[in-house]
Amino acid sequence: MNKALKDIRTIIRDYNLADETQCLDNLIAQSQLDEDIKRDIHLAACQLVTNVRNNSIPTIMEGFLAEYGLSTQEGISLMCLAEALMRVPDIETMDALIADKIVPSDWGKHLGNASSSLINATTWGLMLTGRVLDDKGEGIGATLRRMIKNLGEPVVRQAVSQAMREMGRQFVLGRSIEEAMSRAKNNEQLGYSYSYDMLGEAAMTDKDARRYHLFYSDAITAIAANCNNDIKENPGISVKLSALYPRYEMGKREAVLKELVPRIRSLAMLAKSANMGFNIDAEEAERLDLSLDVIEATLSEPALAGWDGFGVVVQAYGKRAPFVIDYLYELSKKLNRKIMVRLVKGAYWDSEIKRAQELGIENFPVFTRKENTDVSYIACAKKLLNYSDIIYPQFATHNAHTVASILTMVESDQFKLKPAFEFQRLHGMGEALHDEVLKQHKTRCRIYAPVGAHRDLLAYLVRRLLENGANSSFVNQIIDTTIPATEVAADPFLKVMQNKVDQHPDIKKPGQLFGDTRVNSKGFDITNSSDIEIIEEAIKPFNDHQWNFSKDGQRTLTIANPYKPDEVVGNVSLTDLNEIDEKAEQAKFAYKEWSKFTAKKRREILLQVADLYEENFGEVFAALCREAGKTPMDCVAELREAVDFLRY
Repeated sequence: MNKALKDIRTIIRDYNLADETQCLDNLIAQSQLDEDIKRDIHLAACQLVTNVRNNSIPTIMEGFLAEYGLSTQEGISLMCLAEALMRVPDIETMDALIADKIVPSDWGKHLGNASSSLINATTWGLMLTGRVLDDKGEGIGATLRRMIKNLGEPVVRQAVSQAMREMGRQFVLGRSIEEAMSRAKNNEQLGYSYSYDMLGEAAMTDKDARRYHLFYSDAITAIAANCNNDIKENPGISVKLSALYPRYEMGKREAVLKELVPRIRSLAMLAKSANMGFNIDAEEAERLDLSLDVIEATLSEPALAGWDGFGVVVQAYGKRAPFVIDYLYELSKKLNRKIMVRLVKGAYWDSEIKRAQELGIENFPVFTRKENTDVSYIACAKKLLNYSDIIYPQFATHNAHTVASILTMVESDQFKLKPAFEFQRLHGMGEALHDEVLKQHKTRCRIYAPVGAHRDLLAYLVRRLLENGANSSFVNQIIDTTIPATEVAADPFLKVMQNKVDQHPDIKKPGQLFGDTRVNSKGFDITNSSDIEIIEEAIKPFNDHQWNFSKDGQRTLTIANPYKPDEVVGNVSLTDLNEIDEKAEQAKFAYKEWSKFTAKKRREILLQVADLYEENFGEVFAALCREAGKTPMDCVAELREAVDFLRY
């Protein structure tokens, strides 16, 4: 790796948990949007919202999410039902789940609200189902309802399962690549192109990974029939690295590079032969560093020279996004390759927040406010447009202000050459917005379309519901005509300026998870190379250390490393049976002495012990690894449990 690339990788690692204010200050400076351009963007975005509202009707899925958003109890119930129903293995649990999610909600208040007759019919069905399944109460009425419930459960089960599958169908273009390509023809005739996402999350076994590899290979072969000489017009494919290797994690880096990279290269070579786009999807923040290793190793393959279809997804909600773009640009320059970069806002926000809190690490890898992510997206878009001599930008968004920002920047005179780029949207979402943009500006637009069986839909469906079901999402707001267009198209830079603090005040940092009651235990992220280096450096002085807890004249036991039996870890004394009573008396005396301390003094001592544990984590980790054979993850969990218990 040359110095420039190495330096950028260091910056990427340093910014993993960077201060949110520092990141925003840098992004605002990088965007270089003066007040006149911001005003033009806002006016263009307002016009877009007005045109969309006047000239189109929402899709069924957009209408459904608007009516049953995550701000309603009913929407949350439906999301839980959708998330769980398709993987429930037995009828009894399925019936109980349906009753649990359908009965308590007030479906009647949604009757007649939606513009779609299908959604209103669904509301009727949900309301009646809730009444049928509600067998509480006494008397003849409750008895009859119990009878109807017993008779009707199979019908209800079938109906709800079918409804969940229909919801999935709105998000999935086809169960097979052939079905998806057939359904894509109508939009292709309107000027859209497609990127097919073969549904499949992280492989659990090598058998799963090989199945996904074959799935991708077959799909590329099928898509190739629709490709021509213009790679920008051709359909493409998106792949997940975690679907192609069952241990896609930093701890298995060497194995990943040895076994996964050849699989990715073979698929990339197949895509090159068809002259199609081949996109590496973004995943959780903990995998970014490893993904960049895999991307560099794959793109460095000499046989891929002369092909402009290799693509990478960058998530703007990540604090490292601008530097990832810098890295991809420098890597492409070094290899003399042209690549595609799809800029998205990000699909794992909830998981990233909760993971950081659970791990007890210093900060979050993602922005905590929506407007902060929007600012990041615009700054990253500006960077991509500046790099368009090597990078072909692909802007995936359903947000009118974001779309207007890109169009306004491209049409300004700040670029020597007018950059080539395309917009992207999800299948079933953002149709009206991009129809309007396609009609008015003749820009390219690609539809990101999931393909696969319903059993593979689960994780993707939940991400889409979380993204678009919130009442703050653009998809929801553009349908709600009570919200003025000026508010829907609000300038995120202005919102950032108006916020008193950049970090969202209701989202507690990992260290502050327990508020004023106690400090959270310090965590380590063993997927982050910087944390790994810190742990290794702290353990190093104790790699050959021997702990001695034996006394002269007593029998001793030698402790050996369980995975290196010849390595002595230390010695301990063995207590004879006749000493047990003496030890018990010593413990009683110690308890009496401890009881004499005030509660405040005992608290001080316990907190001091907790702090000493954390300060001496290197020795603790070394002892746990060498005496008990624990993994680094086990060591972190063991220490944190002890510290949490002391502070609690």
